[in-house]
Amino acid sequence: MFSPVGDTGNAAVVVEDIRKAYEDLHAVDGVSLSVAEGEFFGILGPNGAGKTTLLEIIEGLREPDSGTVRLLGESPWPRRVALLPRIGVQLQASSFFEKLTAREQLETFASLYGVGATQAGEMLDLVGLTDKADTREDKLSGGQRQRLSIACALVHDPDVVFLDEPTAALDPQARRNLWDVLRAIQDRGKTIMYTTHYLDEAEILCDRVAIMDEGRILAMDRPAALVRGLDAPTRVILERGSLSASDAGALPGGNDITEDEQSLTISTRRPAEVLSALSDRDALAGLQVRTATLEDVFLDLTGREYRA
Repeated sequence: MFSPVGDTGNAAVVVEDIRKAYEDLHAVDGVSLSVAEGEFFGILGPNGAGKTTLLEIIEGLREPDSGTVRLLGESPWPRRVALLPRIGVQLQASSFFEKLTAREQLETFASLYGVGATQAGEMLDLVGLTDKADTREDKLSGGQRQRLSIACALVHDPDVVFLDEPTAALDPQARRNLWDVLRAIQDRGKTIMYTTHYLDEAEILCDRVAIMDEGRILAMDRPAALVRGLDAPTRVILERGSLSASDAGALPGGNDITEDEQSLTISTRRPAEVLSALSDRDALAGLQVRTATLEDVFLDLTGREYRA
């Protein structure tokens, strides 16, 4: 059982029993959590789980029906002007000023917070866009626009950064490049709260994650702890023909055997014995070993049916 709030002495965000409903839809249904200063905290869940609504309540963009939020020690609702310079927000749909270059975008955002234009150059360097400083926003690639959006959220040097699916719709290379940006942000001592559908990404980047579905938190902990708690078997995958299903079934460990047109999979809780037996049979060619991941935890908690 996870502790949703725990010690809040150094918490940047404290959420207690937040609820938000739209007629019969309970978008957020009794959520409690805390995020420590300097922590990278991920909110995961299928479409419609309530992730974005929860984030917008914490940011002060939506009023909850009940419950309390403390953001850097203050309630974000009603909107507190004094709190705005201390938070940075990157929404799912980013909007930029028309016909401005990357540098001009950042200088404009900086001016709104009373920050000098020199900060724009530092942010361009942080997100790897120095060579695109004089390129108009509408001429940037999707990944470059995402990085510029994050730079705009950081240009005033906020203490807490909110990112809603920052790597959505990016190609694998652009996603990996953006991971470096997110790590650099945390290295600067910032607290990060973000949502994502990419479980591999969350497993690598996040100190802790909360898995949501139907407006509720189903589990919350460090990714590695959640994976250990699943107690899932190890999967040893062989190329088809390396070993017959009957021979695989005779291996030590009381294993489950599945086979398809391309491979044979041995699900086992005693992988060392299985691998030793396969070595004795000279059946290691093309072998893959897969342990449980955060994705397995996610699917175990939320189900496997398709969500539109």
